[in-house]
Amino acid sequence: MPQANTPKHTAEQVRYELRTGGSVQHAAGVQWFFKEEIQSHGWRTAALRKAAVLTRRRILGEMSLPFLMNVADELFHGDILEEKVFAVFLLEKMTEQLGAKEFRVFESWLSRVSTWADHDGLVHYLLGPMLLSDPKRSQRVFVWAKNKSRWRRRAAAVSLIRGARVGMFEKEIIRISNLLLRDEDDMVQKGLGWLLREWTRDHPERALPFLMKIRTTAPRLVLRTACEKLGPADKKAVLG
Repeated sequence: MPQANTPKHTAEQVRYELRTGGSVQHAAGVQWFFKEEIQSHGWRTAALRKAAVLTRRRILGEMSLPFLMNVADELFHGDILEEKVFAVFLLEKMTEQLGAKEFRVFESWLSRVSTWADHDGLVHYLLGPMLLSDPKRSQRVFVWAKNKSRWRRRAAAVSLIRGARVGMFEKEIIRISNLLLRDEDDMVQKGLGWLLREWTRDHPERALPFLMKIRTTAPRLVLRTACEKLGPADKKAVLG
């Protein structure tokens, strides 16, 4: 039995609430979105985020930010979808208060990822914002891009999306694209396409010439995803 007032005990309390508060019907429907077999308690995202925010306030009112970090670290183990997403929501929008130690912890979580959902939550809400707060961290994406894990390679692209939206990391986007263009994994291709779509949508004057340059060598899935927000003429030029 976990000792009271420890991160492990708090995480067990959260797990109990997640087990008893979800919807069996929704849990059955969640599997439709995934190729992998999913274990879900059937929570909808908005309700899960609201519960996580309330838990965060309670923990920080009684304990410390390192305690909250440890609770989240406990929850990002295992195979239950909601537990991992809850861990991310506990720390969402708090990344400016976190530093190098926490970044290394989040990076280690990539080894625990089992689906695109817990991957994209971790990368888009925690790792991506931490690249913005310290752009030197963006050099880690080139290490991830060469990893055997499909999730680290996907993270190499998805973690740059926040920066792409605000005009940052142009050199990194081009370099990571060139590293991943020959990747045959569909999860990696979709992640790269997502990155290029966001860059193209917000900065077409910079991104479109790059898409034209790679259009004969990039996988079709990458190009189709990258062009989703383009107008008909530009889309035809890239895909034609």
